[in-house]
Amino acid sequence: MIVVDEQISYPGILAAIGHWYPGTVLSVRDFKPHGRILDPEIPGYLLQLRQPTFVTINYGHFPPDEFRHARYCIVRFKLKDEEAREVPELLRALLRQPEFDSKAKRMGKVISWTKTQISYVER
Repeated sequence: MIVVDEQISYPGILAAIGHWYPGTVLSVRDFKPHGRILDPEIPGYLLQLRQPTFVTINYGHFPPDEFRHARYCIVRFKLKDEEAREVPELLRALLRQPEFDSKAKRMGKVISWTKTQISYVER
């Protein structure tokens, strides 16, 4: 399951991920349709799901030491709002990497992507 942060939950981005990802693709907006979810609340919602991978471009809002948990994965892309349309293909390429190519390998990791490197910390 892929869960996309509110900032990049555009129908085109969700559809583009759903085009190649075989599982469920959700927006965090689906958790609270008539209200806003604050970043510190997101882990609580992720823990209600089975092995979700949460995707965000709010790079600084999800520090690895605070948001790491064995039951989910966070992927942080360091992109500007206007670069959000790149997320589906960047995510696809990232999830094809041998260390991230299955849910079991991703769980417990906070993966950080910048234009110059990919790094991660794990539980």
